[in-house]
Amino acid sequence: IPGGPDAPRPVEVLEQVQQPVLHNPVPIGGLEEQSRGGCREVTARYKLSGGSPPESRLRRSPPPLAVAFMLVSEARNLSDETISRHSRGEATVAARAPINGDGNPATLIWRRSRLFQEGGREMAKAATGGCGGGREGKRGSRRKQRNLPANISLAGAAALLSLTMNLVMFHRFLPFYKSEVPSSGGSPSTAPPRPDEMGEAAPETLLLPHTLGLGISGDVSGIPDEDAIVVNLDHGDPTMYEPFWRAMEDKGSIAIPGWKTMSYFSDGDSLCWFMEPRLAREIVRLHRLVGNARTAGYHIVVGSGSTQLFQAALYALVPPDATGPISVVSAAPYYSFYPAVTDYLRSGLYRWAGDANSFHDDAPYIEVVCSPNNPDGFLREAVLNKENGKTIHDLAYYWPQYSAITYEASHEIMLFTFSKLTGHAGTRIGWALVKDRDVAARMTKYIELNTIGVSKDSQLRAAQILGAIAEDYEHPSPSRVERFFNYGRRLLADRWERLREAVQTTRSFSLPEFPPAYCKFTGHMSELHPAFAWLKCEKEDVEDCEQFLRRLNIITRSGKNSGSGLIRYVRVSMLDTDEKFDLFVKRILAIR
Repeated sequence: IPGGPDAPRPVEVLEQVQQPVLHNPVPIGGLEEQSRGGCREVTARYKLSGGSPPESRLRRSPPPLAVAFMLVSEARNLSDETISRHSRGEATVAARAPINGDGNPATLIWRRSRLFQEGGREMAKAATGGCGGGREGKRGSRRKQRNLPANISLAGAAALLSLTMNLVMFHRFLPFYKSEVPSSGGSPSTAPPRPDEMGEAAPETLLLPHTLGLGISGDVSGIPDEDAIVVNLDHGDPTMYEPFWRAMEDKGSIAIPGWKTMSYFSDGDSLCWFMEPRLAREIVRLHRLVGNARTAGYHIVVGSGSTQLFQAALYALVPPDATGPISVVSAAPYYSFYPAVTDYLRSGLYRWAGDANSFHDDAPYIEVVCSPNNPDGFLREAVLNKENGKTIHDLAYYWPQYSAITYEASHEIMLFTFSKLTGHAGTRIGWALVKDRDVAARMTKYIELNTIGVSKDSQLRAAQILGAIAEDYEHPSPSRVERFFNYGRRLLADRWERLREAVQTTRSFSLPEFPPAYCKFTGHMSELHPAFAWLKCEKEDVEDCEQFLRRLNIITRSGKNSGSGLIRYVRVSMLDTDEKFDLFVKRILAIR
């Protein structure tokens, strides 16, 4: 620690060096002290033995290296400078600290090296009241000069040993590398591996009707007890779609050259100037195919997921002359993120006001309508419908795999998300269909200020995938892979049937009942298969359903986050992997 006029004196240098993990350094003699060039130098020497140390973070030299070299490179302190030497299995570490104006060294503290663990022995203790020097200093200087050739020799040996070990490791692991890289004609291939090459079933098997079971084979001695596995169904992570996209292979893939998508601008003449025209075309194409939302006469605003678009819509709907924050409401049970996102930025423009059914204020408001609703799955309409109110329709789940398409939505603002439509949550793409140009312009401005646009790479990937879905319906061809909406609807229908059977068997829970409706997309009556199950605990001795299931290693989202008086409900994701869903159903069946 740099000294000064107020540094304590006499100075005491204390170090409790912990017990060695690998290297077993042994102190040789006491501390050597000398004063030179306005600095006080304290030197300690160690005898080294033990195993190979880990890679040095300071030298950045790959292992294995000489033990002495490693110990010296890992030693650190809080003084202005550290001098390190090594020779013949010994390490010398010297630390310098500036001398105060009155000739006394400043406080010097030796920091513990990460090579030692707690519990230690005292390696060095020195008390000084003035500047030392003399024979000890000269001896240290001569030793430093004498060790210079050894330093150079050891560094060269370490480098040679490192190179040798790298070559050995390379040849050892080369067969594994070759076995995992698909090739064609002897050269590496950039094509994705086939599912059966990755230890997965072939596409035909992947898309067969679901069967109960984890599919674990071989030696299972290392697998933990099934009841100890935590089944997290809190988040709506749509990983159930992964087998479909594996089977689609390159139909959903895109290669982007390094020189493309470099500019901020996608279409400078468009209202949403950072939106890729190809994505805009594919969005319109898919909505027209499904018939779930009108696009003619609407402006498309792209965002980094529908959460950003929700914030942009709140910003855009607040009147410029508002005298206070606008109330934001939604009918309970509502999506638990609505209040969190609304109040997260502590904006003075709007505030969360709770359940729309309990809102009786005559002041301006914004109502959020989620349909099908997250978390209970029902189709929804606005509750308030007052002249001084605005409405945002969140239609993230208004797609054929979740719901019957009963009408073509034509609301003022409609939000959609790529993650729940196709399962690509990590791509972070959403879009809004906005009727009013000024509102669309304000939403675009919000995203411009928030993130300076939206990733072009993500937009192009989304466009490719949306196009692949539409292409299979517009130009059907013989294929071993069923079409996307058919796949999703079949898988969800199977999961809902199995969950309902488990709930009826255990009689400890209940689920909502959804009446069938005519679907314009499929052309026949269809039931709702929501992305989430709104599960109610019917056991009389259970008050908090989320805590009850947590004790069974089932993680869900508590109903208390979706409105008051809903603590006996939980939201369960129906979109996770087969393995997690299988475990969830088995545990529900075990509850009595």
